[in-house]
Amino acid sequence: MRVALVHDWLTGFRGGEKVLHELAGMFPDAHLYTLIHVPGSTSPAIERLPISASPLSRLPGAARHYRKLLPLFPWAIERFDLSGYELVISTSHSFAKGVRVPRGTPHLCYCMTPIRYAWDLADEYLGRGARRLVAVPLLSYLRRWDRRTSAPDRIRSVVAISHAIADRIRCAWGRDAEVVYPGVDVARFRALEPRRGDFYFMLGGFVPYKSEGLAIEAFRALDRPLLIAGDGPTRAALERIAPPNVRLLGRVSEAELDELYARCRALVYPQLEDFGIIAVEAQAAGKPVIAFGRGGAAETVVGIDDSAGRAPTGVFFAEQTPQALAAAVERFEEVESKLDPQAIRANAERFSLEVFRAGIARAIDEVCR
Repeated sequence: MRVALVHDWLTGFRGGEKVLHELAGMFPDAHLYTLIHVPGSTSPAIERLPISASPLSRLPGAARHYRKLLPLFPWAIERFDLSGYELVISTSHSFAKGVRVPRGTPHLCYCMTPIRYAWDLADEYLGRGARRLVAVPLLSYLRRWDRRTSAPDRIRSVVAISHAIADRIRCAWGRDAEVVYPGVDVARFRALEPRRGDFYFMLGGFVPYKSEGLAIEAFRALDRPLLIAGDGPTRAALERIAPPNVRLLGRVSEAELDELYARCRALVYPQLEDFGIIAVEAQAAGKPVIAFGRGGAAETVVGIDDSAGRAPTGVFFAEQTPQALAAAVERFEEVESKLDPQAIRANAERFSLEVFRAGIARAIDEVCR
């Protein structure tokens, strides 16, 4: 089949790009369309595809400041001509799913979330002050556009990355969605030998909903070592206020990340995630997770008091406050001996690449039928 893949933007290799990497392997002859392309920023499998970027990608500074172009993204994504394709697959957390598809062409949307800054995370991104008031017309427009472009005449089938996102899709779009969890390369961690270190670890994205600031304040009170890897817009400001026991490492290589997983005492995961590949990676390395107990983490981590009696893989906390996270860390230290590394690894196997490939292949077969 002639297949078109559509992705929001190609500016790094994060969770969404890991899903796209798998689809690029399944459809190596596909053509890829995206709003912004920074060459070399993703994986070789993605970069080998013929890539068409929107005119916005050619604007000076677009590679670094593409988020400021948000009001233009609906216009840009609808400019692509997808005539002649037999299947369109969009991997979307914002605008990719809004692509125009010729009548009769099956379009499957693999949805990471409806536009998060237009719906459930508007407060986190825009606050409640003057900035939010100024943005009200834009938010209203984005919500109308998001609903209109998610209708059955634009998207034949919606697949969600978690049950939490399926619920969000139902609320925002009024549609039901099948759930196929993203694949995680758990095999990469099977050879890692977990070692109990003295530090806690967090892998941050340094955007508002990732909650690095919450973790910093919790560990300021705990006075235990916390290492935070990753980079993003809020990193510099958070680095200035971090106490001596919290170190921000910046970007790390895959080998360095594996070593951090192997040596940490536990992964700290305070954000409300759509699915949460990082939590699965940590478990694949045999490490427990201290997580906010909603969203994707509630589906990938097994709490210490699991009602189904499953082997626990972490500790949950119920409120996104420094105090609740600090209490969860102390609770974790009380029950740490009950968290078996082999049981933690076994839980991660539920989210392997093989399981994802089988699930997405079934969804693609169904939409084509």
